[in-house]
Amino acid sequence: MSTDHMSARRADPAAAPRTPAGQAPAPRTPAPAVPELPVVPAALTGGYPEPLWMQAKEALENRIAVGEVKPGSRLPPERELCRMLGISRVTLRKALTALVEEGVLRAAQGRGWYVSAAERKEWPNTLESFSETARRMGLLATSQVLRRETGPASFDEAEAFQIAPGTPLYRLERVRMLDGVPIAVDHSLVPTDVAAGFDTVDFTVRSLYDTIADAGFELAQADTTIEARPADAALAGHLAIAAGTPVLDMRQIVRDRAQRPLLSSSIRYAGDRYRLRTSFMRNAGQ
Repeated sequence: MSTDHMSARRADPAAAPRTPAGQAPAPRTPAPAVPELPVVPAALTGGYPEPLWMQAKEALENRIAVGEVKPGSRLPPERELCRMLGISRVTLRKALTALVEEGVLRAAQGRGWYVSAAERKEWPNTLESFSETARRMGLLATSQVLRRETGPASFDEAEAFQIAPGTPLYRLERVRMLDGVPIAVDHSLVPTDVAAGFDTVDFTVRSLYDTIADAGFELAQADTTIEARPADAALAGHLAIAAGTPVLDMRQIVRDRAQRPLLSSSIRYAGDRYRLRTSFMRNAGQ
């Protein structure tokens, strides 16, 4: 290092203010705090150290990682993102497409780009309620109640419950959420003798399984079918997805140990927010 550089870093005694004899030095004013750099810079650096689209991808990933953009929420419009990042729309699209391929984002045609719900652990093969599974995973389960009423059973509903058509059933329809993110729309049916007093239950936070158990009934076994269906406009609105997007429709008949049906449900899950894991065992000798 040159002598000139060294002298430039030393304090100049002649330039320092003198303190009169017998007087304590004045307290130093603390240096102003260095502001934190924004997660997304005003502009990216072309060609160094990475291509612009990759820098944009990493900048958006950082915003999501620190919680600046929440799972299930929509990103700002493309024009705004281009302005924030200082890049063209072609470059931005390349970054967004890469994030979709990695499962970080999902594209909703005509509606923009959404942060995918945080990956959840597989749901169990044992019979658990939505709320029980959420608690086990350390998540908060809440609901938006869309409908609660008592009405006559249709022919198909009567067959499921082994009752006469027209027999009253309690109907409960809810949007199910995990940590505030809409996961599914749940339409449940319960016999009225099981559902006595349900009109006073706060199903925005209360588990239907727990409520049935508290009424003295045991949910012991469920027959389940799962199939993919396109979301209609109403369902798409509740789940913040595009109409026509495939959803998983899980239908269950839940019985007690005497095989009496106590609950029938159709739960339609957003396809990118639900994963079912099961295992199969081959019989010996086959």
